Amino acid sequence: MKRKIASLLIAGLLLTTFTACGAKEEESEIGSSAVEVMPPVEEPAEEEVTPEDEEIVTEDETAASAEIPEGMYLSELTGEPIDEALKDQRPIAAMVDNEKTALPHFGTAEADVVYELMNSTANNRITRLMCLVKDWEKIDQLGSIRSTRPTNIVLAAEWNAVLCHDGGPFYNDQYFQQKLYKDHFSGIFSRVANGKSREFTEYIVSGDLNSAFKNSSISTTYNENRFADESHFNFTQYGTTVDLSTMGTVSDVTEVDLPFKHNESKLKYNESTGKYEYYDYGSLHQDGEDSEALAFTNVILQDTSFAQLDKNGYLVYNYLNVDQPGYYLTGGKCIPIKWTKSSETDHTRYFDLSGNELTINTGKTYVGLIPGDTWDQVVLK
Repeated sequence: MKRKIASLLIAGLLLTTFTACGAKEEESEIGSSAVEVMPPVEEPAEEEVTPEDEEIVTEDETAASAEIPEGMYLSELTGEPIDEALKDQRPIAAMVDNEKTALPHFGTAEADVVYELMNSTANNRITRLMCLVKDWEKIDQLGSIRSTRPTNIVLAAEWNAVLCHDGGPFYNDQYFQQKLYKDHFSGIFSRVANGKSREFTEYIVSGDLNSAFKNSSISTTYNENRFADESHFNFTQYGTTVDLSTMGTVSDVTEVDLPFKHNESKLKYNESTGKYEYYDYGSLHQDGEDSEALAFTNVILQDTSFAQLDKNGYLVYNYLNVDQPGYYLTGGKCIPIKWTKSSETDHTRYFDLSGNELTINTGKTYVGLIPGDTWDQVVLK
């Protein structure tokens, strides 16, 4: 379904004063701070759809969609078939350390959606990955697991996911005290002897999550905090391919250099697999268990401003905003897009430049929140 959204200006988030509650964090102790922002503007009522507003259907999309195998349904994270028994199961969102010492990662290549965000303005803007996994019982080893930041808490809630992390700064406390954001596991996962210092040894291993859910009041199934509109990405019909030429000006892009200087993050298109492969520290990112490349059918980049919270580099992205620039890449092609998140209880939504909700291919997705002050440093080749 397509819908149009008016161009609104939102100067920031909510007026928020952070107060310390003594949350666990492995980084240095920090003082209190405040971020001044404005409340979100309510979305206008949807316009009546007229014939000229109807969705443009491409030749590829008119083809009969592939048959969904018996006993399976289309995952809300990838749009691809998975076991129907998982339909109501909540995904997890695991915070994965992206420091070079933490490599190789384990289990990241099996994630359904991966977010990359600046974790701090310090250390040349080092990033962390947040890996969403629907079928978390299949995890053998995932991590290493590190602390979270407020923006990750908000993004995990968009999926009604249980956030898995190890502590974080006290800025997180005011979020975890809210019903929408309260479900998380912190610092309870397994330690794996890998010859590294302790902060790089925590992983989610097989059985950890079963025990965590059993010993808590957190539900394994979607709860009342799931947003009313259950869709997040607007996937094309299973078995069909998106035609980007119907959505705007298309460019051939087979390599993306991201302005995450510490990690040297890049995405390179592999024509033989039809996926964008993730590189950091100058090398292809490969899983430590089976050397599988971290690769994505879809790449979404968001121009996202941020507010630094203190001199130590803690920050929160301005995740509430309307009609902000972005890019969507798939199949070696790229189009400019806009993104909008109009309230705490709305998904981040993506639109082409005509205002139609973006349709993306089924498969795994990378989402990069690019700091607004370096957006012009994104290099598309």
